[in-house]
Amino acid sequence: MKRTIAIALAAFAGAAFAQTQGVTKTEIVLGTAQDLSGPVVPFSKPAVNGMRMRIEEINENGGIHGRKIRLVVEDHGYDPKKAVLAAQKLIQKDRIFAVVGPIGTPTAMAGMPIYLEKNVPHLFPLSAARQMFDPLHKLKYSGFATYFEATRVSLKRLIKEKDLKRVCTLYQDDDFGLEVKDGGEAGLKDLGMKYTEVTTYKRGATDFSSQVQKMQGAGCEMVVLGTIIRETIGTIATARKLGWHPEFLATGAAYLDLIHKLGGPAMNGLYATGTMNYPYADDPSANVRAWYQRYKEKFKEDPNLSSVYGYQIISFFANAADKAGPNLTVDTLVKSLDSMTIPRDMFGADEQTYRPNKHQGSSRAKLCQIQDRKWVCLTDFITD
Repeated sequence: MKRTIAIALAAFAGAAFAQTQGVTKTEIVLGTAQDLSGPVVPFSKPAVNGMRMRIEEINENGGIHGRKIRLVVEDHGYDPKKAVLAAQKLIQKDRIFAVVGPIGTPTAMAGMPIYLEKNVPHLFPLSAARQMFDPLHKLKYSGFATYFEATRVSLKRLIKEKDLKRVCTLYQDDDFGLEVKDGGEAGLKDLGMKYTEVTTYKRGATDFSSQVQKMQGAGCEMVVLGTIIRETIGTIATARKLGWHPEFLATGAAYLDLIHKLGGPAMNGLYATGTMNYPYADDPSANVRAWYQRYKEKFKEDPNLSSVYGYQIISFFANAADKAGPNLTVDTLVKSLDSMTIPRDMFGADEQTYRPNKHQGSSRAKLCQIQDRKWVCLTDFITD
């Protein structure tokens, strides 16, 4: 009788295991939706490289409870409509267990409901929008400080230090830009201030002369930038050509070495919010220098911050999946995530803490600046 019960239980466990999409006895299938053909390729390509690098390390060391990780990468071109199609393919054709590090606020917002509806965890997106973890959902987890909060506290810090009176904003007219604009607005409200001028641009714009002239005419001393790469460079370069030199504050979306590599000396002095130290070949940490060299040897190019994000995202998942045990299901992964604490790492990232009612790892950011064509963090993590 006991043997019969044991056999029945084993059969039931096997059936339950078979129902977990994307998990077999030998493999865990993860998906990621990236921009491999649009305006944020400089973020996506290195992020995917970082993911693949970490996956290779994990697989070479036996995987997670004997299972190797396989990553499926889908291109959405930073187009919300294509992000929906990418989500549908990853779920229906590739049958992924979880989506990790999907890039872009508007694209993540478009694809996320599809993943959640199909019980696919939406993990650590490459977007710092509040919607990545708020409202709380058992399958939504985000890593770092939001554009909103990072902008709010960093702007307040700069206004107080520099005694600024006239603050303006230029932002991309979408979910991403609105998060930045609203964060700055909240910081100003804390200080009893309002924006002196507010102006926008459409995604894909290349000419910012009218917006810059508008803000220059308003006498702006500080400009909060809800911009990414080329828009940040274009706005500042236009201002410099007009002989206008306000302070500029961008977000983590512009915290990239391409800003100073492509923009040149004109980018010196730009502030941005960052969630870790920028990795360079001469980093003070021997561990970071060694990681940098391994990455460069593997991909024949220098890593950037997105490379680190991709590497960390897979590490976060692997940490949770390992803790979940051999019986990896969505429920065991969620239980593991909801008790996970990840200490500061070699890149200077903040401690990540997740709980059942807290699905944002950290809400703190650093204030960084381009000095002599190199990002330098001026503060540790600030909160107000």
